[in-house]
Amino acid sequence: MSEIREMLEETTEKIMKDFCTKELIHEAEQGKWPDKLWRVVEEAGLTTIAVNEDLGGTGGTFGDALSMLRVAGKYSAPIPLAETLLANWLLAELGLPISNHPLTIVHVGSQTEVPFTCIQENEGWSITGQVKNIPFARFAKSIVFIGTLPKGFLVAMVDSADCIITPGSNLAGEPRDTINLEQVFVSKEDATIIKLESILSTLYQKGALIRSVMMAGALERILELSILYSNERKQFGRPINRFQAIQQQLAIMSGEVAAAKIITEYAVEAFDDDSYTSESMIAKIRVGEAATIAVPIAHQIHGAIGFTDEHILQQSTRRLWSWRDEYGTETDWSNELGSRVIENGHSSLWSFIVSEKQYSTK
Repeated sequence: MSEIREMLEETTEKIMKDFCTKELIHEAEQGKWPDKLWRVVEEAGLTTIAVNEDLGGTGGTFGDALSMLRVAGKYSAPIPLAETLLANWLLAELGLPISNHPLTIVHVGSQTEVPFTCIQENEGWSITGQVKNIPFARFAKSIVFIGTLPKGFLVAMVDSADCIITPGSNLAGEPRDTINLEQVFVSKEDATIIKLESILSTLYQKGALIRSVMMAGALERILELSILYSNERKQFGRPINRFQAIQQQLAIMSGEVAAAKIITEYAVEAFDDDSYTSESMIAKIRVGEAATIAVPIAHQIHGAIGFTDEHILQQSTRRLWSWRDEYGTETDWSNELGSRVIENGHSSLWSFIVSEKQYSTK
């Protein structure tokens, strides 16, 4: 890990640990915007990581941003930091102005599943359409939309005040809103045309990798909480972590959390090397499997208290259940990865399985 990345993680850890209290997360789930947390994150320059300083960003790599988001996931940060970073990356990549304000971005399932249509006008574009389950849309200052054109796609940044936003939420209580646009005008300065569908695929894979590292952080959190609780909770006159059954469950959980940590770290390294297509798929698959195993164990160790509002465990586990379904489930990515292996033919199967490039854990 580079010194810059290590300092970035330490800064993020301090901010999240100080501000992401149980009370703040609960209030955010009830609809209150955590303005103070966002302002601290913004002032620290964390919203523009991975954008070149010449373009108004903080600098660093997207791998640096991913490492920071692992910490945000660990503390269940109730702000659109991931969405803002992803939107700013896309805007900078296309030469559009970035923003320090809260941003969100439409979910693009694939190159052909783009929900908005656009009509060119004299000085810009008119956008019409509807999309559901957009993170933090009601709190975003601007929303990055991707719309269809006869020969390509339009990427545009729209003021959220011009949108009709219907509040919604996921299982974790995070905003997942419906957005309607009815002939909303966007000037040429805030939009650009792209013809390469690959950038949409890249955007979706980056989203999957973002959710993977956030889930790895949340898994780390529920393991810490389970170890702490098993040390404190007593049954028959001794801590429950002295019982073999609990020790076995903790060992299984520790293995899953370690697997999630290793695969996401490798995927981040592959991203830094600009070779992460298969790695991002494998990460989302393996982290999803880890959540399937680790979450029930965490709740079994905590018993009924882990489900209550009084305990913070459920803030992490509900996010794990929610995030595993965003930017593709492990089933979706397993099918995609399997299809690619088949397309490459049987002669490349063994080299794919044993390749150091695919499975290095250094």
